[in-house]
Amino acid sequence: MIQVENYIGGKFVTLSEDFDDISPLDFSIVAKVPRTQNVDDAVEAAKSAQPEWGALSIEQRCDWLDKIADELENQIEEIARLESMDTGKPHHVALNVDANRSVNNFRFFADFGRKMESQTFQMSDATNYVVRKPIGVVGLISPWNLPLYLLSWKIAPALLMGNAIIAKPSEITPLTAHFLAKICAQIGLPEGVLNIVHGYGPEVGQAIVEHPEIRAISFTGGTSTGKIVAATAAPMFKKLSLELGGKNASLVLDDADLDIAVPGVLRASFLNSGQICLCGSRVLVHSSIYDEFMERYLEELKSFEIGPVISDEHRSKVLSYIDLAKQEGGTILSGGNVPDKQGAWIEPTVISGLSHESRTATEEIFGPVVTVHKFESDEEAIKMANCTKYGLAGSVWSKGRGREVAEQIDSGMVWVNTWLHRDLRVPFGGVKDSGVGREGGMWSLGFFSEAVNICVMED
Repeated sequence: MIQVENYIGGKFVTLSEDFDDISPLDFSIVAKVPRTQNVDDAVEAAKSAQPEWGALSIEQRCDWLDKIADELENQIEEIARLESMDTGKPHHVALNVDANRSVNNFRFFADFGRKMESQTFQMSDATNYVVRKPIGVVGLISPWNLPLYLLSWKIAPALLMGNAIIAKPSEITPLTAHFLAKICAQIGLPEGVLNIVHGYGPEVGQAIVEHPEIRAISFTGGTSTGKIVAATAAPMFKKLSLELGGKNASLVLDDADLDIAVPGVLRASFLNSGQICLCGSRVLVHSSIYDEFMERYLEELKSFEIGPVISDEHRSKVLSYIDLAKQEGGTILSGGNVPDKQGAWIEPTVISGLSHESRTATEEIFGPVVTVHKFESDEEAIKMANCTKYGLAGSVWSKGRGREVAEQIDSGMVWVNTWLHRDLRVPFGGVKDSGVGREGGMWSLGFFSEAVNICVMED
């Protein structure tokens, strides 16, 4: 069994109180996790370390990101093993999605930082220089669905811009964050630059959000928790980035290439057991191709491998929505049952016959449950796609009208004839109840720094 420890000031710290980390694969206890109540020691360590770290050149900090990436890459199979054990996802998903992307996040921001150019604005009698300064101490709170993938997405740009970090991974999936701490200690990352604390959200997460010396919060998680984060941090005038929930639509137009659309929409539906904020949990199909699409979609679903959902508690929530769908008049086309084996397993579930405005079709489920709906025109499909309170992502499948339709979807990201095809230079984030702010490329560097203008009068 693994003993997870806090990582504060370059030292591993155990606490007298801990709790169990339970694998959703079979409900076995895989680790003991410290129950942290406050972050005062971590903040003091970060405050002490930040000035020297912030004084390094961008090039020097990029070199550190590369060192982290190198060692993560050397240990990539171990990262995948830990992630699979902690989340239940198949090994190939943990390796190809989680572990690889975690390496790439550090590598990308190292390369991006080296290419970053200073901004100057010339006036007739003066020159304006834009200088990006570190914020100081920043707080990062990441979710359980893509543990190291999303934590590294925050850590890398925060370090690059000269900040010291207090990071809290999900209490449900702490193993790869603990492993990252070991790697940082191994390579000699300056003490106190990265501090990782473990525990429950309402305790240590809230302590991070409300600490007066943590000046920025980057949070990824549920919309309800995001509201609490915003309500706490906004009156303190902290910088906030909130990447929250989604109820994304996959629009299959009448001219879609089904050889591309069927496997693409299926992957968007059920990758990571539907537990990705970008997953397409609403499938909207033009009536003229609906029957053919659904026949092929359901056939390919039979061989699509998924893991369990994250916990027994979460499974109960997902199952409650399947029951709700039946009450709302839905028809279960596939799945809907619990397999006869240990663990938090649910069959991938496809539901038809619901109104696109039903609760099942508009509330975030965050599991292997998809609703399918017919439409008659592009205009109707756009209206259906935009009918929820969320606006994170979506996809459009069409040979000729994809971009035109995509531009009318109320969300922060839309793919055309693909899904989860990511360029890390572009903005990532949502609208409406899906969050506030953008991360990725210059958007991340802007969030994790303070832009200062220096105007120099010419002689």
